[in-house]
Amino acid sequence: MTTPADAPRPIVLVGPMGAGKSTVGVRLAELTGRRAVDLDAHIAERAGRSIPEIFAAEGESAFRRRERDALAAVLSGVGDVVVAAGGGAVLDPESRVRLADATVVWLDAPADVLIDRIGDTASRPLLAGDDPLGALARTLDERRPLYDEVADLRIDVATRTPDEVASRILVQLGVAA
Repeated sequence: MTTPADAPRPIVLVGPMGAGKSTVGVRLAELTGRRAVDLDAHIAERAGRSIPEIFAAEGESAFRRRERDALAAVLSGVGDVVVAAGGGAVLDPESRVRLADATVVWLDAPADVLIDRIGDTASRPLLAGDDPLGALARTLDERRPLYDEVADLRIDVATRTPDEVASRILVQLGVAA
């Protein structure tokens, strides 16, 4: 779907777990009068179970299909939305194509900063095992080229608060708050 020239483009936040997509998404929505959608929360609500439960019961590939379908549904609606996409939403080629109709902002930070923000990794299926920092670093290495491919803007969030990140996004996009 192509967004008409006069319609607002959705803003989609992408980036690794711990980057603050959900928090920044809510703040951006508040500042712009848009609706905030946390894609992981949307998926969990529709599935009637948490993301770790979906991973455990259905596997990662089934979760990724749910993620692709949820992103498509959210982006096919009104453009007046800020979407906090899951960290792996960029893995699906269809989703990457669909993101071309949105303004995509990549929230980025080094793995050691992200792992500190995440804290307890027990609820993060991709960080299971003896080396969560190593798992996160490998995940980042795999996904960075994909985030770069879809992003209209990259924001280093390592030393910024969510309010600072939201303000920086608005300034860089030239969007009035």
